[in-house]
Amino acid sequence: MADTLSPEVALRIGLAARALPDTDPKRLINVLVQALGLPITPAKLGRLKVARLKVAADGELGDIEHEHLKTAVNLLKGIGVPVEDTPEPLPEVQPYSEGDMPGSIRVACASNHETRVDGHFGSCARFLIYQVSDREVRLIAIRKTGLAPEEVDKNVFRADLIADCQLLYTVSIGGPAAAKVVRAGLHPIKLPNGGEAAELLDDLKNVIGHNPPPWLAKAMGVDARERIRFTQTEEEFA
Repeated sequence: MADTLSPEVALRIGLAARALPDTDPKRLINVLVQALGLPITPAKLGRLKVARLKVAADGELGDIEHEHLKTAVNLLKGIGVPVEDTPEPLPEVQPYSEGDMPGSIRVACASNHETRVDGHFGSCARFLIYQVSDREVRLIAIRKTGLAPEEVDKNVFRADLIADCQLLYTVSIGGPAAAKVVRAGLHPIKLPNGGEAAELLDDLKNVIGHNPPPWLAKAMGVDARERIRFTQTEEEFA
């Protein structure tokens, strides 16, 4: 089936599948065949509606949240699909060696554009990896997500990309994906309005330096007895 798709349609389907929890291109193609018939063309995809995608193939995708289906339909229509011949300039990565920033934590930011937190966990183009201490915010890596191997769960694949981080900043993440992120050792934080990573992480930097809440202290590796102290201090000012 994949051999009969044009490169443009194949790209749209691949990106749309990334936007849907627990969905690979093969699963999405099967639904699209039921919804649109063969061949799958850009013109047919341009007329696709969320409601049609939701009920096709006996409701195969019916349990997926409307927000994810809407994102996928837009990608299938070509909305938001990157143009390969005009690559977006990426921010400059700064050198970092373990131990450079004592007391710091590592944060993955789901991003589609430059230094913004504007991506969904399951469909973002890349993760910006920042090291954050109470004194500094440093971009130390940029990890492109790409497509997961067919035999690997998409959300597990993405969680593994950022498994060395303690926090995840993302515009949105579904329940099953969040569970896999937590199992990988990260604390996911949803920021529906997104924003510039540097500004959001500057706020985090201030929290690190001024009595972090217990969940953040845990991510920082603070001893359990010290985390009790943070809780007591919060209660005093409640």
